[in-house]
Amino acid sequence: MYPAEYLNSINCSGLPLAKLKLKIGCPVMVLRNLFPAEGVCNGTRGIVSKMSTRVIEIELMSEELRGKKVFIPRITLTPSPSQIPFNLERKQFPLKICFAMTINKSQGQSVKYVGLDMKSSVFTHGQFYVAVSRVKSVNNIKVIWDENLGDGVTKNVVYPEILLD
Repeated sequence: MYPAEYLNSINCSGLPLAKLKLKIGCPVMVLRNLFPAEGVCNGTRGIVSKMSTRVIEIELMSEELRGKKVFIPRITLTPSPSQIPFNLERKQFPLKICFAMTINKSQGQSVKYVGLDMKSSVFTHGQFYVAVSRVKSVNNIKVIWDENLGDGVTKNVVYPEILLD
């Protein structure tokens, strides 16, 4: 009923892209809570170490599980009915290439280097702190900002109506 090109172009939240192109050594992020007891949850980062048609082996990168190898199977994923007007199922790996991550996804992670794009203001109070506190050394933080905005000053957004007296 629908052409394959259209179905492959659908990009809903909760669904990875239709075509996943990976190589050995590629950094990836897990998009589902697959094995929480083993540390394989939504947002877990890893490096692809082996690939086959039905399973991908990744080596975890999180601080406490660094070096542990886990297998990621292909699973059937369906978007919520409110996102598209028909039933769609994709059998695919719940992985996404992860060269960069949002500040919210980085919470709880420890990384060697952090690069921040401060060309626009940080969205909510505390996000700047979360971003710079992920790295172990201040020397490993790189920040870019718009030179027209001054000395790299960001606006601290505080909503007084939610403060307690």
